[in-house]
Amino acid sequence: MAPVPEATGHIPLPPAVAGTGGAVLAVLLIGPAGAGKTTVARHWASTRPVPTAHVSLDDVREWVCSGFADPQAGWNEHSEAQYRLARRTCGFAARNYLANGISCILDDAVFPDRPVVGLGGWKRHVGPALLPVVLLPGLEIVLERNAERSGNRRLSDEEVARIHGRMAGWYGSGLPIIDNSHLDVEGTARALDEALARAMPAPGGW
Repeated sequence: MAPVPEATGHIPLPPAVAGTGGAVLAVLLIGPAGAGKTTVARHWASTRPVPTAHVSLDDVREWVCSGFADPQAGWNEHSEAQYRLARRTCGFAARNYLANGISCILDDAVFPDRPVVGLGGWKRHVGPALLPVVLLPGLEIVLERNAERSGNRRLSDEEVARIHGRMAGWYGSGLPIIDNSHLDVEGTARALDEALARAMPAPGGW
């Protein structure tokens, strides 16, 4: 008769999330100004064990030099048209990278209550397997980070607070949300990788 294993009373835990590994992914990092989207996206892309590209919507929008329609001067038909053009350009770049086996992470301040700059547009341009994750630290954090910016990337405190409040609409959306108020860039990138591992589509999604 086989011996009965000794009972320890330990409760087995689910396996830890190991991260995204070598999966080819299309990621959209969402968050308000000052959330650290671009910095975290760049770090995540540069530290993965497989080829990964980073495309920032703000950088692509600013490819327009003469005639740049700055949304800070007011959201109008010109700024909207340039935003749409930049998003299509980012989507084309992402699809091109993915078709060549290279993951891509994009970052943008996508509002849950604004269809013009909504998540649906990104999925149309990149593909249905796009994985959105929201980066949403506390308001005091984004205000501090915004104060360190310069040029047209720096917003007024009132605008930062307004954007942050609207971003809170992502709660309850079902999207992964990371509060990186007390995380450094490396820690936030790890949290992002774990969130993506949980949300990854079945192998072969791309």
